[in-house]
Amino acid sequence: MKTLVVYESLWGNTAAIARSIAQGIGPGARAMSTAEATNELVEEADFLVAGAPVFAFHLSSDRARQDIAAHPDPGAPPPDLSHPSLRDWLDALTPGSVPCAAFDTEVRGPFGKGAPAIAEALQEKGYRLVDEPQGFIVSGKHGPLRDGERERAVHWGEHLRQCVEQAPERAR
Repeated sequence: MKTLVVYESLWGNTAAIARSIAQGIGPGARAMSTAEATNELVEEADFLVAGAPVFAFHLSSDRARQDIAAHPDPGAPPPDLSHPSLRDWLDALTPGSVPCAAFDTEVRGPFGKGAPAIAEALQEKGYRLVDEPQGFIVSGKHGPLRDGERERAVHWGEHLRQCVEQAPERAR
């Protein structure tokens, strides 16, 4: 099953979760940033998973990314702003009909969740959600991931593969 796990990741946490999900899905799954995941690659995929970090209760915006670049936190690692935000990537995404899933990375608290917004955007483009959106926990704004989150992502990837395999009429 040709799967793309597309991510936006500023400090590496979301990228690590994406790689773990791809590992759980198994052969044929590739994790790639929004800069790498072209519409042509998405159109060739049998399954699409997308994820991003949550900032200020929502998916990151161009303004939030500009603020992060202009006002870095003292002592924090520099953010990777070399790829577009997932929000921009979703806006430019070609409509499709293959199965999909959504995830986010977030700091636990009374915060918003990006995964439901990602799932909604994918569904608006015609993709079919195979499981509830998932959130993975980061211990602080810059990380690290909470213990056990990578393993949980691998297990979720295995579960996603089963969801798609059990509904073969959904796969291309």
